[in-house]
Amino acid sequence: MTLALNDYMSILMLVAFVTLIFTGFPVAWTLAGLAMVFTLMSVLISSYTTWLDDSWYVIDWAFLTSLTDRNWAVMESWVLVALPMFIFMGLFLDKSGVARELMENFSRLLGRVKGGLAVSVAIIGILLAASTGIIGASVVLLTLLGVPVMLEAGYNKSFAVGTACAVGTLGILIPPSIMLLLVADRMAISVGDLFMGAVLPGLMLGLLYVVFLLVWARLRPGAAPSMDHVEPMDLKAVLGVVWAMLPPILLIFAVLGSIFFGIATPTEASGVGAAATALLAFIKGRFSWSVLKEVSIDTTKTTGFIFAIVMGATAFSLVFRGLGGDDLVKSVLNGLPLSTSGIVIMILFVTFVLGFFLDWLEITLIILPMVAPALADLGVDLVWFAILFAVCLQTSFITPPVGPALFYAQGVVPREITLRHIYRGVIPFVILQLIALALVFNIPALATWLPSVSY
Repeated sequence: MTLALNDYMSILMLVAFVTLIFTGFPVAWTLAGLAMVFTLMSVLISSYTTWLDDSWYVIDWAFLTSLTDRNWAVMESWVLVALPMFIFMGLFLDKSGVARELMENFSRLLGRVKGGLAVSVAIIGILLAASTGIIGASVVLLTLLGVPVMLEAGYNKSFAVGTACAVGTLGILIPPSIMLLLVADRMAISVGDLFMGAVLPGLMLGLLYVVFLLVWARLRPGAAPSMDHVEPMDLKAVLGVVWAMLPPILLIFAVLGSIFFGIATPTEASGVGAAATALLAFIKGRFSWSVLKEVSIDTTKTTGFIFAIVMGATAFSLVFRGLGGDDLVKSVLNGLPLSTSGIVIMILFVTFVLGFFLDWLEITLIILPMVAPALADLGVDLVWFAILFAVCLQTSFITPPVGPALFYAQGVVPREITLRHIYRGVIPFVILQLIALALVFNIPALATWLPSVSY
């Protein structure tokens, strides 16, 4: 394939982005700045050269003014309206004390089972994932609540902290998920379909975690001993767990149930969830104006951070497309001596590798707009691919050296746990995530069946 000057500029734009990410400069300004720089380069080349032919894509300042319309479309998107509501819901749930009650009751119920405490953390993580979707809050909360209890019971350090880290990331896959909202927006597909499509893969991955924890505890009893001093399981312990699980289950039903039964759109369901968590905090005596103020400020900061990157990525994508980058990507993918499945595998492999160095938000906002048109032309089911992409991207949270969950946990673990313990602890869970990815790839119905019968 012969490359034109525009193609070289498109490639240089991508290389510059990946390079500048490692400088630590804010991602939003990096993306927007590169859009300005490459627009200026295009203007200068067009103005001061006479040898360009008709194949040259002219990018000038007038072209960049269309960015106003693009950003306006982003800001009035009904899909992204749900974003601050789900963030608010997750932060308020963190304040309600639900997770602490669950940990206390599950510890009593499963404490005598080998690996029971780790399984308790996993189940709580699944419930939090289906209630919040806030990874940082879930990882920190599970680490604070679960790791000290497991260490006191004699659990292996890596096993304990790896469990908390990995389970805390389930919220990025199990709906309601902030990542799924952004994926749906970038790929122009239904949020409801994507939420429904992620339910079975998310629960399957959670089940894989639980099975692994129980099997590992059996194979290596010293890594996850039982708590013999805990009272035997009885009806009171079971009822305690049921009572503690009731609030998050009702919240999950309020959000996902309203979507599943067609009562509310995902955007409307996010408002239902936000109101329900505030009511839950009030019932439990955790609601106050100071808490409301704190949660509102944190929601505004997080939303502002995400939207700054979204707007920077919009500028970057606009100029990249203006330079013919989309056509270059399509040509490269269509020219590969691979089947459609092979192309999907290659994209997922690149995504997995990028997850070692880049944040999920950057990968989502840059990679998806480039590959989605080509995949649509190839006839790939975009909901299926989006779920594959989400499962693959979940690994970026726990893969060294820059997995965010690793550093969330490092900030709150007891002093005797080092970063090396955390790195070692998450390796089995990365393997489990890849197994889940392979299952969804080979059994597409895991991602497509529920959306097909939901509406």
